[in-house]
Amino acid sequence: MKKIISISMFMLAVSVGIAQKSSREFDTTRNNEIRISLTNAIAGLPEINYERILEDNMSMGIAVSASLESPENMIMRWQVIPNYRLYFGKKRATGFFIEGNMAIIGQRDKYSVARYSGMFDSVYYSNYDDRSISVGFGAAIGVKLTTRNNFVGEIFAGGGRLFGNALTDGYARVGILLGKRF
Repeated sequence: MKKIISISMFMLAVSVGIAQKSSREFDTTRNNEIRISLTNAIAGLPEINYERILEDNMSMGIAVSASLESPENMIMRWQVIPNYRLYFGKKRATGFFIEGNMAIIGQRDKYSVARYSGMFDSVYYSNYDDRSISVGFGAAIGVKLTTRNNFVGEIFAGGGRLFGNALTDGYARVGILLGKRF
């Protein structure tokens, strides 16, 4: 009887130890992330990112931002940037990554031009209000880190080129982001 109790206690201890070990590994049911860009918020163009993890090393996401500044101070009014990421880290969707993205960007530029007329010795002002919605393609590289509590920190940099009737030639993809995986 002592042998059976000893073997049962040993098996119970081993199973509890294995259960404790497996609960600390990454939870594969958490496939969604929401992040906020701190750098863009400081710059006046707050950005919210949503990302869906497709596989251990790839994900798709979308970044949405809108300007808080006046058109005289900032040409970029809003951005919608879908992206695809490929991760090279050991953990699931973490570590070094490369990103390919496509941007849909709304721009508005309000400005005045002063013209001097020597004939009448006076200055004339012309006010302009240019608007544009453009599409662009770009890339970025970065690093994503996660905690055991599924908090996410990320830093990345990149850019892209706008096509069509754009007021600017390109867009920047730069950020320090904080968020949560759920």
